[in-house]
Amino acid sequence: MDIHAAVVSSYDTPPRYEPFDLPAPTGEDQELVDVLAVGLHPRVRTGASGSHYTSTGKLPLVPGVDGVGRRADGRLVYFVTDDDLVGPMATRTVIDSRRSVPLPDGADVVKIAAAMNPAMSSWVALRRRVPIEAGRSVLILGATGNAGQMAVQVAKRLGAGRVVGAGRDQTRLATLAGLGADATVALTDDADATATALAKEAAEVDLVIDYLWGKPAGDAIMALLRARADRSRALNWIQIGALAGPTIELPSVALRSANFRPRATARAPCPPGRISRNSRPWSTRSRAAASRSPRGRYPSSTWRARGTRPRSTASAPSWCPEPAPAVMRFAPEPPKEHRAMSPPQTPTSSSAAPAPQD
Repeated sequence: MDIHAAVVSSYDTPPRYEPFDLPAPTGEDQELVDVLAVGLHPRVRTGASGSHYTSTGKLPLVPGVDGVGRRADGRLVYFVTDDDLVGPMATRTVIDSRRSVPLPDGADVVKIAAAMNPAMSSWVALRRRVPIEAGRSVLILGATGNAGQMAVQVAKRLGAGRVVGAGRDQTRLATLAGLGADATVALTDDADATATALAKEAAEVDLVIDYLWGKPAGDAIMALLRARADRSRALNWIQIGALAGPTIELPSVALRSANFRPRATARAPCPPGRISRNSRPWSTRSRAAASRSPRGRYPSSTWRARGTRPRSTASAPSWCPEPAPAVMRFAPEPPKEHRAMSPPQTPTSSSAAPAPQD
């Protein structure tokens, strides 16, 4: 059927709004919807440019990973696209109804389309990747971005006892307390001052949600581990985005002398229907949430795609909005400034290092 869409015919040029032949729905689980709003997320941009690690190179394509549509009966629905279907940046699209969530009448479709993907990044991380326990403490690295600001609220809603937000934008940093942050850290060009501030406010956190990667993440990892009172206690580092760069330089001492657990959320294979089971709580909160508002190369995109982490133990895959690929470089010997890092405390029989959690 004829529709109009933002069509990518070449990765060298931007999408063009033009006619497109949309295949008709096939099977009882597919349906045609009028598209009301589509999220323009970093994942959408990398897909449209062909730079995302899941890109197949097949053209033409219509970008998009999620959106809000209107069914034939007039009901609103939030949907996540199926890899085998045309993207939603169009006047109409075909969705898999098993990857959709009904929305209440009067829902703000623009806010939901814009907010669901970034909000779900931290929700999935704290519910499925490393399920948060009530009272645990969380550091949001990159808390002044849209996803980071929502991560502060998501962590609090899921029971975090203490949330620390770290970011560069001073204006937005000042607003985080109103969103639930218990402390904030300014990420500045003064590496020593930033490390000191991170050590003071976040050395004892249980989890880190990282939207930055790159040098800020590498520096933050060492700042936290050096200041940690008990390095046998797990520090789960959940890598989601790579806004500050696709690689980090990490001394191997970080893995040898501390219970440091790097992980990543991923858009791993998702059985049909899982999104509706896991995401349904958001269908009743969308408006409120939106209105408040190893030295070798090791691509973390590999652990995201396969549901594994840089250990011998594999983690179960999970569905989540997809971040950009990232790479970790493990330095065989720590740089001079890190060699003063002492071995971890020897745990007693009653406080042995916890076993890996998958």
